This record gives sequence, C-alpha cells and structure tokens, in this order.
Amino acid sequence: MKAYRLNRLFNAQSGNCLDVAIDHGFFNEYGFLTGIEDLASAVQTVVKAAPDAVQLTIGQARHLQSIPGRHKPSLVLRTDVANVYGTDLPRSLFSRMIEEPVYQAIRLDATCVVVNLFRIPDEPEVMDQCIQNILAIKPVCDEFSMPLMIEPLVFQPNAQKGGYMVDGDLTKILPLVRQAVELGADIIKADPCDDVNEYHRVVEIAGGIPVLVRGGGKADDLEVLKRTETLMQQGVNGIVYGRNIIQHSNPAGMTQALMRIVHEGATAEDVIGLVR
Repeated sequence: MKAYRLNRLFNAQSGNCLDVAIDHGFFNEYGFLTGIEDLASAVQTVVKAAPDAVQLTIGQARHLQSIPGRHKPSLVLRTDVANVYGTDLPRSLFSRMIEEPVYQAIRLDATCVVVNLFRIPDEPEVMDQCIQNILAIKPVCDEFSMPLMIEPLVFQPNAQKGGYMVDGDLTKILPLVRQAVELGADIIKADPCDDVNEYHRVVEIAGGIPVLVRGGGKADDLEVLKRTETLMQQGVNGIVYGRNIIQHSNPAGMTQALMRIVHEGATAEDVIGLVR
C-alpha cells in the first residue's frame, strides 16, 4: 500500500511535510552548487534539523541512507535529469528519466519518487518527454506501491528571465497541476503563484491530492517565512525548499523555523529568531 510509505513522509500529527531538496547537482549548473559543494556535510547539517524528508539523486542518496538509526528524514528520490535551467540554453533541451527508477528507489529505501512536468514556451518536445516519463513510471509505481510526486513547473521565456524561470501565472499553473493529477500524481509539487493568497485555487484544482509548494529562487528570510505562513493558510500540505535552506548561512535554523510553521502553525514573527 502506498499509504505505508506516505505515512513515513507526512507528519503523523499535522499531516504535513517539509522536504529539503538537495538534488540540484543533477542539473549541471554551477550556480546550483553553492552550499552543497560538500554534499555529505550539507546532508548531515539538514538531517540534524530533522525535516520530514530530503530529496536526493541516485548518486547521492547514500549520504542520507547510510546514517544509522531509525530517526532520520525519509528519502525522496529524483528520477529525471534535465538541461533546462541555464541562463543560456543549449541547442537541444531534454528531460530524461533514469533507468528502472522505481527499482532503484526500492533498493535505496525511498519513500517517494519525483518526476518533472515542464511547460516551457516554444519547447513542446520537452513537455512530451516529461509526459512519456510519467506514463512509463506510473504503472510501475502502482505495482510496487511507490508514491509518485509530479512536479508541474511553468517557465517564463528564457529571453525574458533566464535561469530559474518561474512563471507565477495561475492561468498556466492550474491546468498543468490538473494535468499532473490526471496523469496519476499521488503528490503535487508546484511553484507558488504571483499572489500567494490565491493559492487555494491550486489546492482546489488538485482535488484532494496533497500539494507541496516549491521554494523557487532564493529570497529574504522574512519573505520566505511569511510566504510559507500564507501558503500553509491556503490549505497546502507542506513545502519543498532547496536553495532557501541549503544556501542559507544558518540552514539548520531555517529548517527548524520552517518546520514550526508547517507543523505547528507558527507565524513568521514567531520563528524569525531561530534564523537570526
């Protein structure tokens, strides 16, 4: 039953999840490596702050799973590698899935697998690859009771905003989230919209499938905490933050602050002292 693995991912009391994404090295971007040059050390720091999950790749999952004891974050395994995040994009874009992703996830004792669903302007071939990836992994996830997290991401045109190209337009986010649900997502991991007070519409369109919100680009501490507070009030089931934690001067403090917002309903003002 997928519920057995989901029980390891979501907090028993709050029903929510804080997943720290440390899979950025998969995407071949120099700027993504800040704070995780020594990944083993970064994982140890995050684990001590006790988030619900850590998102890693097949080559780096060992840093989490080799830690002894029962009380450590669950592994969320990234299953696809892409070249779509650069400021200057290559001639041909791709999103490729690793071989036998669910089998590899089982061998690594993962709680969940995650795969992208990109919507990039004028790049329908990349979206087609993403859909093919999802169609291939979904039945295997069902066969082995492995929860499937789909990450519907809407990009702005690269010429307009190169690099981390989040488009917060709800009219684009909503149909892509719904498509991810229709394709069989057990969990949705989506970007925030321009007005986070409208994010309940994303929760509604997901139709009962848990929604975790991505952190996106790095931002000011108080802004990150207040945004998280507002998103939790909109009915999401948690967050997946990467660079706003791992590139922070106090990643453990930021993790602890976010955990209190996600699981205890704390406000940004309540927890800002943990960060500073």
